[in-house]
Amino acid sequence: MRAAAGRSDSGETLIELVVAITIMSTAVVAVLGSLVTGIQVSDIHRKQSTADVTLHNYAEAITQAVDTGGYPTGCAALSVSYTPPAGYSASIKTVRYWTGSAWSNSCTIDMGLRQLTLRVWSADVPNPDATPLGAKGAVEQLVIVVRKPCGLADSLCA
Repeated sequence: MRAAAGRSDSGETLIELVVAITIMSTAVVAVLGSLVTGIQVSDIHRKQSTADVTLHNYAEAITQAVDTGGYPTGCAALSVSYTPPAGYSASIKTVRYWTGSAWSNSCTIDMGLRQLTLRVWSADVPNPDATPLGAKGAVEQLVIVVRKPCGLADSLCA
């Protein structure tokens, strides 16, 4: 039997199907790729937010320790009892001392002011001193100045 004149067999050819599947596959790969990227960025942002909060809590612990008589005598190191959350580490990276006119890395006499560089990093950062761009972990730093609390009778406050 022959098809009536003017009537055509309408259907998709194999080429049309291959083109449609290719377009749909490309769209699926793009959506899945962006989903994976979104998950990774969310993880990094969570780590950075936690590190930032931990850093500020560490700075507050140092301030409270100094305010309650924890400022060391002479050039002794400042010791603070602080436990960061699991998966994070906290440390004082550098200490600089005020000489009366400038900051110095070495202490000859403590004038009552110290500049501390605090650092917090997540456990997945192997070396916080050399964190490469695009790392999956978080490293946060904060510089604070700690002043020796004193009364009117103290020579530093006169």
